[in-house]
Amino acid sequence: MKSIIEDIKTNSYKQAYLLFGSEDYLKKQYKQKLLHGLNPDGDTMNVSCFEGKGIAVKQLVDMAETMPFFAERRIILVEDSGFFKNQCADLPEYIAQLPEYLCIIFVESEVDKRSRMYKAVSKAGRVTDFSTQDDKTLMRWVLGMLSREGKKITQKDMELLLLKTGSDMGNIEKEVEKLLCFCMGRDVITANDIEEICVTQTTNKIFDMVRAVAEKRQEKALELYYDLLALKEPPMRILFLLARQFNLLLQVKELESSGCPGNEMAKKTGLQSFVVRNYSNYARRYTIAQLKKAVEDFTAAEEAVKTGRLEDVLSVELLLIQYSSK
Repeated sequence: MKSIIEDIKTNSYKQAYLLFGSEDYLKKQYKQKLLHGLNPDGDTMNVSCFEGKGIAVKQLVDMAETMPFFAERRIILVEDSGFFKNQCADLPEYIAQLPEYLCIIFVESEVDKRSRMYKAVSKAGRVTDFSTQDDKTLMRWVLGMLSREGKKITQKDMELLLLKTGSDMGNIEKEVEKLLCFCMGRDVITANDIEEICVTQTTNKIFDMVRAVAEKRQEKALELYYDLLALKEPPMRILFLLARQFNLLLQVKELESSGCPGNEMAKKTGLQSFVVRNYSNYARRYTIAQLKKAVEDFTAAEEAVKTGRLEDVLSVELLLIQYSSK
């Protein structure tokens, strides 16, 4: 990311860029930064956009071979092409010999780093991975947004905010904007403000359900389940997410048993470090054997629904009752 900013500052651009990864917010931000830096006047005549899996390589190359009209550069933006996951005849060779006037920007969700396209762009230009940010980075970013508006927040309440929003930066920004409006006229954002105004993501509602199950609060677990059904969440998706949560509890339990430190557990599980602490607390309520059995039971329930032996809404209900019974 720093290298892209440096290119923009020095007005010294590579001929090819690949922006990829799971963090859509950052990809969008840096795509716009690049486009604005390359084309500050908003010229539309020398900018071409291609999107989707059906892009014709010949059409793309023909456009690339068209000299810019009264401008220094021709800019081509290619989004979600799939070129970096599937075979892409001739284009890798073309990337190796791009015209000097051309800058081509690829924005992709997934790439295969072994692909010829990935290697070609790596050699010809700049490749940047916009992966999900860790909790420290997210906290610094949120603190920056809050401090610009003269707001303060405690570490504990910051963790609550991120627990509710998840790690998607686009969603975090939206929820922070809501908080700023809600807390207008006050300096400190509190846990009550966050509970009042921020929407809890489905995956976090699922974790709340797992917490209620671990604490043997059966009524609360079922209440959360019925809330999700009322929000039109499909029972099979809820079942899948519950299985995933118990699998994460199992992973944390096994890693903790092997003496793995918290920051390493976060990397291995893909969870934020403060979230790992929560999983660790609830994993202690189970043995490894019990968690393995739970994962097996949730997987078996999914199979029973798919084969028609069990109704989908009932399957989740029965599992919640089974695992939350005292």
